[in-house]
Amino acid sequence: MIHRRGFLASLLAVGATPRLGWAAVGNPSYLAAARDPDGSFALYGLDTRGASTFRVPLPARGHAGAGHPSRAEAVTFARRPGTFALVLDCARGGVLHRLTPPEGRQFNGHGVFSADGTVLFTSEQRSDTSEGIIGVWDTAAGYTRHDEFPSGGLGVHDLRLMPGGETLVVANGGIATDATDRTKLNVATMRPNLTYQTISGSILDQVELERDLWQNSIRHLAIRHDGFVGFAMQWEGQDGAATPLLGLHRRGNPPRLAEAPLGDELAMQGYAGSIAFSGDGTQIAITSPRGGRLHRFSTEGAFLGAVSRADICGLAPMRGGYLASDGLGGLIAIDATGPTPLARVDCAWDNHIVAL
Repeated sequence: MIHRRGFLASLLAVGATPRLGWAAVGNPSYLAAARDPDGSFALYGLDTRGASTFRVPLPARGHAGAGHPSRAEAVTFARRPGTFALVLDCARGGVLHRLTPPEGRQFNGHGVFSADGTVLFTSEQRSDTSEGIIGVWDTAAGYTRHDEFPSGGLGVHDLRLMPGGETLVVANGGIATDATDRTKLNVATMRPNLTYQTISGSILDQVELERDLWQNSIRHLAIRHDGFVGFAMQWEGQDGAATPLLGLHRRGNPPRLAEAPLGDELAMQGYAGSIAFSGDGTQIAITSPRGGRLHRFSTEGAFLGAVSRADICGLAPMRGGYLASDGLGGLIAIDATGPTPLARVDCAWDNHIVAL
């Protein structure tokens, strides 16, 4: 593993040197944020065996990130609600840019690059109303704020680029929150949606659940190569309700909800933290750190089985199945035969693994 030092001191030097590609940092396949044993935070690059290829310090807890399509640059977002996002040079360990949302806004933990890497889209919300905003940043101009447009709902969280590079799919969680302590203000009236919009902001389609599931907040997304969408949900209604936590959608059709058997669904404790298609695209899985569970489903929604693992959350596609992480530093390969430990890093992995 390449240790990255001079986190802030190298800022000017980094800006003056040529940008390197991902080969310069060991061709990582994944990015993941973590808390180290001394209480500090870092962004790691991981290969397909779970080995660390680089480590870049972070000033505070990270949530999700986005990897540039060609350059060894990653944007890591503060734990929501956050007011910073850092553009990191993963090869030299420096901070290229520190992004701050406009006054009265906050980052909501996720972002995605355009297909050619010239634009970064960020999920944000207005602090006073929780209206979702998609921020548009010009990477060629030093990640300057170029534009913004409404996300189509409240409490936007995850967003992904659809195949073809012209459409975003956005998870509007539907929750209005207090800007300071994240108190949920509208659980009784929340109304999440899945929104498809052009990269210039025009809404193409919006999908809602049935009314009795409006308290099922749509949080995280997975996109298959053919545009098939999976979405993970978190139940905000009455405790003990075994609601489905996985939705499947193809534009032009109604959403399909995937349910586990009652006992397995209850074990998830109403919370899906991450979602991913398997490496071959034939399955989809969700994780629950609260329940210590991973659930696998067919892409038709049939339940295929569960894996129990304390504090499991991070999830990404991997050849033959999935790569998962937990809060104890574990990295696990999961396929139809079950889990296989890959590595253990002396850290606590955060909620997401981002595939490059």
